[in-house]
Amino acid sequence: MQDNLQVKMDEFLPLRDVVFNTLRQAILTGELKPGERLMEIHLANRLGVSRTPIREAIRKLELEGLVTMIPRRGAEVAQITEKSLKDVLEVRRSLDALSVELACDRIGEEALEELRKACDAFEAATRTKDTKKIAQADVALHDIIVQATDNSRLVQLVNNLSEQMYRYRFEYIKDESSHEQLIEEHRIIFESIRRKDKETAANTAKLHIDNQEKSIMKQLRMEKNSRRHSL
Repeated sequence: MQDNLQVKMDEFLPLRDVVFNTLRQAILTGELKPGERLMEIHLANRLGVSRTPIREAIRKLELEGLVTMIPRRGAEVAQITEKSLKDVLEVRRSLDALSVELACDRIGEEALEELRKACDAFEAATRTKDTKKIAQADVALHDIIVQATDNSRLVQLVNNLSEQMYRYRFEYIKDESSHEQLIEEHRIIFESIRRKDKETAANTAKLHIDNQEKSIMKQLRMEKNSRRHSL
């Protein structure tokens, strides 16, 4: 268990929701790793709460697909499988391509300037080597594009995928060798939207997702081989 896992109290939320949000964030950012056991007593002691909100949080996390119940072992952080990765990225690939195409037509000057600054902010974040900051900068950049579509249904669909996407994005961003490529792809997407070049924008958005899939697949297979050799 990571030492920095702690409950951040919120006077507007019930304790069970605070505990749920704490554990969910820990899973999404990799503080609680795939395959790690979630023992109620240990988590309750660690977070300074009773077992009841822990049990409720684990049940909700199971419904979200972030926790798996294993016979005779109990709750574990769900593994990132190749199938789950492909399912999420397949949908996100299409949504991102549509988002940049619509942004080419609909983005305003103010949002375009925000997007340019977001590209700079992402590049600056990569220099900090702080995975959480880099992931947050990446999310902020893509959020500007999605909001620029002015399509509330599309925004809703992307938001529904965002939690699962954050987990995969985190895995990708941990690979520092990908950072230069990410920076370049962001710049091309920005320039394409600025020039209203839908074809280049959509193709680069798809490539952006394809590269993530290849990188994470490679990591998953390396981890699988490592686990096999350690048995």
